[in-house]
Amino acid sequence: MDEREIAAGREPATGRASTVESKESDTGDARRNRGKERSFWRELPVLVVLALGLALLIKTFLVQAFYIPSESMENTLVPGDRVLVNKLSYRLGEIQRGDVIVFNGADSWESEVDLAPPSGSVQKLLHRVGELFGFSTVGEKDFIKRVIGLPGDHVVCCDKQNRVTVNGKAITEGGYLHPGDPPSAMSFDIRVPADRLWVMGDHRSASADSRSHLGDPGGGTIPVDHVVGRAFVIVWPLNRVDLLTRPGAYGDAGLAGGPAAPRDSTVSTATVGSPLTDAVPVLAGAGVVFPLAGLRRGVQRRRRRSRAGR
Repeated sequence: MDEREIAAGREPATGRASTVESKESDTGDARRNRGKERSFWRELPVLVVLALGLALLIKTFLVQAFYIPSESMENTLVPGDRVLVNKLSYRLGEIQRGDVIVFNGADSWESEVDLAPPSGSVQKLLHRVGELFGFSTVGEKDFIKRVIGLPGDHVVCCDKQNRVTVNGKAITEGGYLHPGDPPSAMSFDIRVPADRLWVMGDHRSASADSRSHLGDPGGGTIPVDHVVGRAFVIVWPLNRVDLLTRPGAYGDAGLAGGPAAPRDSTVSTATVGSPLTDAVPVLAGAGVVFPLAGLRRGVQRRRRRSRAGR
């Protein structure tokens, strides 16, 4: 080192060069970090659109969330419950007696509850978006009931022990009926037409079900093609989480199978962790899109490093 530089209190030439290189390196790192941040914010809208698109596909073809607004299915389901409905159940298997189903009653059944319509254009838009992706309550024409009679079944209330019978076989329903409710306070004798179902709520004294529509076309039954799917799990609130399995009463009565060769529906499970679990389609879409996006970005980084090393 030059003694004159030391005496003058100046840094050696090599020290100055090292300091300049360090500053340039810090500046380069900062630019790269800012570039990464800008890239992320540019890609975020695309990722959100992809997630919502996948959510729409899942809701349309696989699983949909429904809000329970009335007491007609107590105590199996209570107002405020959120359930998931498997839309593939009856594409892969037969509807069976005892299944809890969601169906569309438009143009035939009156709603059991009065839902206040959203006011204002913004609220209407938000409600429609939320309904589309599982955040809001569904339309007042969607109903949830239990299947009692299948196409061709002879459903009667009641026998000498006050039990509903299907094809002459009595069902012991005490395991899921609302405490204190009889199987039915009104008598009926119905032969279920082809391609239709006889459905009833578990809270028989508070359910406007097939019995309330005996004078309608179809004698209170609903079309099979109006069925949205099978409700298979309660996902919210957390203290109510439970699988909605088919009661053993139907198997005990020899009524476990469908009108054709019996095929059990697949029972799925759901992950629960927040109040937004009734928006599973959105979460599932995001769960697919964002990991794929992260993988793509990782591949791009490796390619850049490979080119830089050449």
